[in-house]
Amino acid sequence: MNNNRQVKISKYLSKHLRHQPERLGLKLAPGGWVKVDELLTACNKNAFPISRCELDEVVAKNDKKRFSFDVTGNLIRANQGHSVEIDLQLEPAIPPKVLYHGTGHKAVDLIQQHGLNRMSRHHVHLSPDIETARRVGARHGHPVVFAIDATAMQQAGYTFYCSENGVWLVDSVPTDYLHRI
Repeated sequence: MNNNRQVKISKYLSKHLRHQPERLGLKLAPGGWVKVDELLTACNKNAFPISRCELDEVVAKNDKKRFSFDVTGNLIRANQGHSVEIDLQLEPAIPPKVLYHGTGHKAVDLIQQHGLNRMSRHHVHLSPDIETARRVGARHGHPVVFAIDATAMQQAGYTFYCSENGVWLVDSVPTDYLHRI
């Protein structure tokens, strides 16, 4: 499969597994799971056919590991980034001492005033390293990276989760725990 097709499928899956499952007639089960067969049938009915082979390739090769199969390979989900109400069934985890958040330069003033908030998503997304955060920020213009004192946040009672693809999640990050790099 060529790269253009892979990107199109990834974007289509992101839209429907994270934000608008009802547009395909899908209902996300607890954990955000949907049956692979139901997904493929729904895509076909909505004039965007995806083969199982293509789906396997997108899940395996997606650079951000946005999607995963369950152990049986019969269920698929988006790992995080949902705007629809869903319990991803993530367990609290102890974060590394410092995490990072990448953003575009236009959001810096707002973040420095109000901290990081989940906005329309379930959680604030944090990266385990500066380079990943920089790549995330670059999607929004000139990248700016913030370091987050995750240890201090956890000690203050904030709960962290780590999604299957290594993205760290938290409800919010107050300004006291942010430092622009």
